[in-house]
Amino acid sequence: MTSSSKNISTSPAYRIVSISVLTAVTAVFTLLIRIPIAPTRGYINLGDVAIFFTAFTFGPITALISGGLGTAIADLLSGYAQWAPISLVIHGLQGLAAGLIVRKHIIKFRQNADNTAESDEHREKGGRKILISLAAGLVGTIIMVGLYFLSGAALYGIGPAAFEIPGNIVQCVVGFVGGYMLTRAVVKAYPPVRDLFL
Repeated sequence: MTSSSKNISTSPAYRIVSISVLTAVTAVFTLLIRIPIAPTRGYINLGDVAIFFTAFTFGPITALISGGLGTAIADLLSGYAQWAPISLVIHGLQGLAAGLIVRKHIIKFRQNADNTAESDEHREKGGRKILISLAAGLVGTIIMVGLYFLSGAALYGIGPAAFEIPGNIVQCVVGFVGGYMLTRAVVKAYPPVRDLFL
């Protein structure tokens, strides 16, 4: 990437456009497949794929904004308005936490890429990268499942809230795997995307 193109990709206007696009992508993923959960009047969806992808590719700030807004918009559009403010907070925190965990590794990778070509030492750290990503996925899952349980318990009682725990865990696992694989594919196809990590 040339210096001029890097400046464009890191400009505030470019970041605002990126966040807007990723917010729309998150909303679409959330609306794409919806499996209703009757006891809590919620639904299982693919929004976590977009949230983890954004956290791993674009960083905690972008994931905080697009994850929260995208899922809240989807709730409003799909008739689950009671969950919109809850989704705004929970999925925003989920994306923020996952992005913060991988942030140090991504910044170090970006610095190494700027200084030298990929080395044998860097390739050997692939296992550590996976562990960091798994930790981010685990923390994101705990935040999402735990906070939705507390919210559901406050709104509908502990029983109905507990009923949706397995579905939320599955949603997060699918979201993590899908987001991680999508990140790998995008970074491999277009490495300069790392310059958008914030």
